Amino acid sequence: MTQRETILILDFGSQYTQLIARRVREAGVYSEIVPFNTPWADIANRHPKGLILSGGPQSVFAPDSPHPDPAVYEFDGPLLGICYGMQLLASRLGGRVAPADRREYGKAELTRTRSCCLFQNLPQKMQVWMSHGDHIDSAPEGFDVVARTANAIAAMEDSTRRRYGVQFHPEVVHTPLGKEILKNFLFNICGCSGDWNVRSFIDEAVARIRAQVGEEQALCALSGGVDSAVAALLVHQAIGDRLSCVFIDNGVLRKNEFEEVLQTFRESLHLKVVGVDASARFLERLAGVSDPENKRKIIGEEFIRVFEEEARKLGEVRFLVQGTLYPDVIESVSVKGPSAVIKSHHNVGGLPEKMHLSLIEPLRELFKDEVREVGRRLGLPETFVRRHPFPGPGLAVRIIGDVTPERLAVLKEADQIVVEEIRRAGLYDQVWQAFAILLPVRSVGVMGDDRTYENVIAVRAVNSLDGMTADWASLPYEVLATISSRIVNEVRGVNRVVYDISSKPPSTIEWE
Repeated sequence: MTQRETILILDFGSQYTQLIARRVREAGVYSEIVPFNTPWADIANRHPKGLILSGGPQSVFAPDSPHPDPAVYEFDGPLLGICYGMQLLASRLGGRVAPADRREYGKAELTRTRSCCLFQNLPQKMQVWMSHGDHIDSAPEGFDVVARTANAIAAMEDSTRRRYGVQFHPEVVHTPLGKEILKNFLFNICGCSGDWNVRSFIDEAVARIRAQVGEEQALCALSGGVDSAVAALLVHQAIGDRLSCVFIDNGVLRKNEFEEVLQTFRESLHLKVVGVDASARFLERLAGVSDPENKRKIIGEEFIRVFEEEARKLGEVRFLVQGTLYPDVIESVSVKGPSAVIKSHHNVGGLPEKMHLSLIEPLRELFKDEVREVGRRLGLPETFVRRHPFPGPGLAVRIIGDVTPERLAVLKEADQIVVEEIRRAGLYDQVWQAFAILLPVRSVGVMGDDRTYENVIAVRAVNSLDGMTADWASLPYEVLATISSRIVNEVRGVNRVVYDISSKPPSTIEWE
């Protein structure tokens, strides 16, 4: 297999780092994010066509500011620094970084001061998005200042050493021509061919899986979501009926999900699937447990036990398939600064260590929208492709507090109403996720002539590209009104509905 051309992005903690990777991939070039302190040997072994130093929240002259392996600056290929990354280049290579007299946050007008590779075929004046408190006071020797804003050096380049820096963020939509700037770096400077796409990914993945599995058997744990479904389809394309799938009802699935998903997998996708109703044993283990991490661990442990029992029935199996995605990997890697662990992810770790199976994670390089496109190419029905993400611990982490059969029944009914009304309004494909949460409080209400003291449901709907960041969705008032009216009238035990208007960060998408 030929070496895939790759752009590596060193993560210094910017909230936009994942956006850089996405923009590079959208241009047809494969990209990966690595921690800022990745040893140079690991970087060199990937043979990158170019390096990008991300932005970050710290100051380059702060005592604890993050710095890369010094060998990064000696890289013999092109290097682009963005915001903090530009300031790193300047300070390391002999320039001067200083606190800005006037900090820049938000839109600014950039003016090109001379021709340069980064801005080739772009206008002299452009809108860009700034977010910095320090600035470049003087560029290093050998660098030309190629653009300015009213308050700062906006871009610099050393075309001889192929070192480039921009003070603004080309990856965000608020820099309208940012994609063109990144394309100039990728194609005119790095010499990338731009031949990475979903079709090439599928071909590479199938060949890799065939080589890894050989003539052995593989097992896939289906969750009911798009990730595990696409992973199973990809492995099935590679090894056919030597893949067996297990779909376990853990008791905290959505209403009717167990039956509907089994039918789709078996009849539409023609996968070998064993369905296991283990809801009673999961709910027994969850009784009296309110801590969210304990819920996750209990569900994970019980899942392993059930899965092991089913695996033994299937005979000799050496490989386990999981639908791990790239954001799962990023959020589950603890590195001081860039990517702290937010919460444990059900797809990262666990099963292979317990079961002594070799792991196949065919999607761990992909973002969610890329996974959906792979699913389409492999024939996954569109209704399944567009399904909203669903947490591994299911409704257990959408019930705040104890998980009981009674509370679970309330949430299932409320959640189904939320999804039905979002679909009816034509909004399902326009939001990343929409769901209900059962709160651990009761409120006073009036129904008919009687005073009530019943449950509160929170409705959560967010917009996101990959789940790494998210904004709350501005659902129309009439849709919210219908959702609230239906829940209160149709779900026994609920007398109040509230709407969550917090974004990620500072909140997470799920409440637990």
